[in-house]
Parts: sequence; C-alpha cells; structure tokens
Amino acid sequence: MVAFQLTIDCADPEAQARFWADALRYRIEAAPDGFPTWREYWLSVGVPEEELGKGDCCDSIVDPAGEGPRIWFQQVPEGKVVKNRLHLDVKVGGERAEVPLETRRERVEAEAGRLVAAGASRLRVLAEPGVDHYGVVMRDPEGNEFCVA
Repeated sequence: MVAFQLTIDCADPEAQARFWADALRYRIEAAPDGFPTWREYWLSVGVPEEELGKGDCCDSIVDPAGEGPRIWFQQVPEGKVVKNRLHLDVKVGGERAEVPLETRRERVEAEAGRLVAAGASRLRVLAEPGVDHYGVVMRDPEGNEFCVA
C-alpha cells in the first residue's frame, strides 16, 4: 500500500478543515505531542509567523478510524476560477445491488440538506429517468464542487 495525503488549495484552511471534517465525519488533526496548537508547533520548527495566517493553524483532518487519507488544506493566494479537476464524492446512498433507488435518493437528500446547513450549496441533481442513480452536485463554502451520492 502507498500512503498518500490529499491536499486541497483554499483561502481559509481552518474554515475548510472544519467544514470537511463535518462533511466526511473526520476530525481536526491534533497538534503534535507537546504542542497545544499547530501554530506553536510550526513556530517551533522555524516557520515564520507571517506564513502562518490567522488562528491556530488547524488545517488538516484525519479519519478517526484511520482508514481514509489525511487531508491538508493549503492556503493559496489565488481564488478558485474554473471547475475542479478533482472532486470528492460523499457516498451515503448505499450500493445499487443492496439499496433501492428511492431509499438512496432519500439518504442523498438528507445528507445534502445536512451539508447545506453546514455551509455548502446545491448546484444540481444528477438523475435521469430509467437510470439507477441519484446524486446531488454541491459546492463547499469556497466553491469547490463535490458530489453526494
């Protein structure tokens, strides 16, 4: 197995980390042992204060079960301009062979509603007559597209 981290460029890493921790049911990654905050850790290894932005520098999330990848939100100066070349799919509906389409639709809609309350916005529904699929395309608080299916 190859270990990897997913890195997402953004304007406000702490806000994105909080949103995605909620969306994916991850948790904010704790600062290294001996440091009450990530800011204090980064300062201790020589990262200049002006590079740290605001807050405690809580800019990464981890899967509490240790199965999914670590996700780091990297602050960048430029804003999002075009459609993502990579996006996350939040899978909540269940498997086609095991869960009826109507139940999957209800689960997807419930999750989409929860994520709207957390700061996401809906773009469009992915459903066509005769196709055994239901999903919702959404945007996170900074406009990055993702799907709930």
